[in-house]
Amino acid sequence: MSTGGADKPGSGGAGGGAVKTPSDFLKSIRGRPVVVKLNSGVDYRGILACLDGYMNIAMEQTEEYVNGQLKNKYGDAFIRGNNVLYISTSKRTVTDGA
Repeated sequence: MSTGGADKPGSGGAGGGAVKTPSDFLKSIRGRPVVVKLNSGVDYRGILACLDGYMNIAMEQTEEYVNGQLKNKYGDAFIRGNNVLYISTSKRTVTDGA
């Protein structure tokens, strides 16, 4: 009996690496810069502090972007999970003045 589906065709299991679940990904990005896109189209960029099973998100050094433009900066922010469209790792680090 197989677990993880790495041996199924088209499952992306090539390379012999362990299969990563979305939960594994979310655990691995804690403490790293992320972009959280809301259903409304607003982006929040900051450091992922914690996350729960309902996708409620706590962030630090948070910046709010509307239509790609910085609108506000928050020290800490809490985002309710039902508003989240996606979470992505940020390509750049979040720094003051950048």
